[in-house]
Amino acid sequence: MTRLFVAIDLPGQVKEILAALPRGLPMAKWVAADHLHLTLRFIGDVDDDTFAAIALALKQVSFAPFPLTLCGVGHFPPGRHPHVVWVGMEQSAPLLSLQHFIEAMLAGAGIPPEDRPFSPHITLARLRDAPPNAVERFEKEHLELVCPTFQADRFILYSSLLTRQGAIHTQEAVYPAGS
Repeated sequence: MTRLFVAIDLPGQVKEILAALPRGLPMAKWVAADHLHLTLRFIGDVDDDTFAAIALALKQVSFAPFPLTLCGVGHFPPGRHPHVVWVGMEQSAPLLSLQHFIEAMLAGAGIPPEDRPFSPHITLARLRDAPPNAVERFEKEHLELVCPTFQADRFILYSSLLTRQGAIHTQEAVYPAGS
């Protein structure tokens, strides 16, 4: 079994900006800079035949490059018990179209549809019993965060191996725009 997800990688400059944010949240496990990405679809564990079907189906996704701008911070779930701190992004119709196209191709490969609506974000940290007032303070401090706009010109099928030291992400296939 292989654990898979589809994502857009972030340019180095954007990763550096996000990795440089103060790490002052208690009970937070910060995502390493090289693991920062925009997940388009988490797939989960699949067998070899399904893996091959997914890789082939994603080759059918065609899109033009489009700009993305990361901005603002927030947390999931809404309310007083945050589990994830994230960076959001400006609304992007091309991003939503790409995600829907990927979802449709995955359905054709036998992957059940995602039951939650797509909420584009970059996970910065996972929280365990973090004080809600500390999360609120972090969000207020970074409310005006805006990263340089970059071109989304490819998406990537990643495998993810969970280890005691954390996940190891491997690029399994790269799907460039215009293909």
